[in-house]
Amino acid sequence: MKRIIFILLTLALAPVFAQAQGDIYVEGGSHHVQGIAYDQEVGKMYFSFTDSFLVTDMKGNVLGSLEHIQGHLGAMVFDPARRKVFASLECKDDVIGQGLSDFAKGRSMFYIAIIDVDKVSKVGMDSEDNEAFKIVCVREATKDYHLKGFGPAGQEYEHFYGCSGIDGVAIAPKLGKKGGKNYLYVAYGIYGDTSRSDNDSQILLRYDLGELEGFASKVKFGEFYSEGPKKPLDKYFVYTGNTNWGVQNMTYDPSSGRMFLFVYKGAKEQFTNYPAFSFSVSSRPVKRGLIGVPYDTSRHPVIGSWENPVEGIDFKWGGTGVSPLGDGRFYFSENGRSEATGNQYCRVRIYRWDGNAKTFVME
Repeated sequence: MKRIIFILLTLALAPVFAQAQGDIYVEGGSHHVQGIAYDQEVGKMYFSFTDSFLVTDMKGNVLGSLEHIQGHLGAMVFDPARRKVFASLECKDDVIGQGLSDFAKGRSMFYIAIIDVDKVSKVGMDSEDNEAFKIVCVREATKDYHLKGFGPAGQEYEHFYGCSGIDGVAIAPKLGKKGGKNYLYVAYGIYGDTSRSDNDSQILLRYDLGELEGFASKVKFGEFYSEGPKKPLDKYFVYTGNTNWGVQNMTYDPSSGRMFLFVYKGAKEQFTNYPAFSFSVSSRPVKRGLIGVPYDTSRHPVIGSWENPVEGIDFKWGGTGVSPLGDGRFYFSENGRSEATGNQYCRVRIYRWDGNAKTFVME
C-alpha cells in the first residue's frame, strides 16, 4: 500500500509536459517573423517578430510580449535547463537596420539576447532596463563585420568572409562528438554578393551558455554594450556555396544527430543553391585552408569542400523559424501577411525529418 501511495505521489509531483500540437496561428506587426521556440514544459511558444518578442499558448493566444526592441531580433532557441531563450540581435547601419537601429551609424554591433521567459508576464513590456531582456556582445562577428580584405585582383572586400552580422542559433554538442555537453552555436549572416569568392561558407561560432550569461547586461537605449567573450570556443566554416544573407535559422535534432541550416537561396551559377543544408554533428571538422579567401591563409576547422559539399535539402520552410521537438519532429514557421489586417503572421506546423527522402514531411 505504501508503495502505491509513493508512486501516486511521485506522479503527482512530476512535471507535466504539454503535448505537441500544430497549426498555431499568431499575428505580429509590420515586420515578418524571424524565429520561433517551443517550451514543452509549460506549453508555450515564443516568437520573434523583428522588433518584438511574443509569448503565446498553444492556441496562439498572446500571454506576454517585449516591445520596443532596439535592433533586429532574429532566430531563437530555447534552453529548458536555464528556461531562457537565446536569440540573435543585430544593431547595424545597413538595409537590415533601417528603422530599427538608426543610431548605429558606423558602429554596428551584434549581440545574443538572453530572454528570461518566466519574467515576460504581461503584454507590452518594454525591453529597456528590464531583467527579462539582457544582451551579450558577439565580439568575433562584430570584428569580422568591420574588417576589410582584398580579392585576387587586389579589389577591396568589405566585411571579412562576407559577414553581414549574425542570425541562426542552435544548441547542440561540440562538433565531432556524439552527445555530451551542449553549447550555443551562432551563425553569421553572409552578404550574397555574387562578384566575390570569399562568401561561400557559413560560419558557426561555438560558445559556452553559462559564460554568455555571465557577461549579460540589461539594455540602455542608444548605448552600445561591448562586453562578451573575447573569442568563441571554436569557429567553424561550413562549405555550402553561395547564400543570400547566410543562415537564417538552424536547429539540432538529437534523434538523428544532425544539424540543419536554413538559408535564403544564393544566386551563383556554379552552385545548386539549396534553401537548406544538413550535416552530422558527430562528423569531425577537418583543419584546412579556406576556399576563395585570399586574405586569410590560416587553417580553420572546415565541414564540407568543393569536392564534397555539405548535403543540400530542397525544402520551402525554415528560413523564418524552426524549433526541434527532439524526436525527429520540428515546429516550422510558415509566414505570410494577413489580407484582413495587413499584419505579418506566423502559422506553426509540425513536420518530421524523413532521412530516406532527405526532406521534411508534414505530420
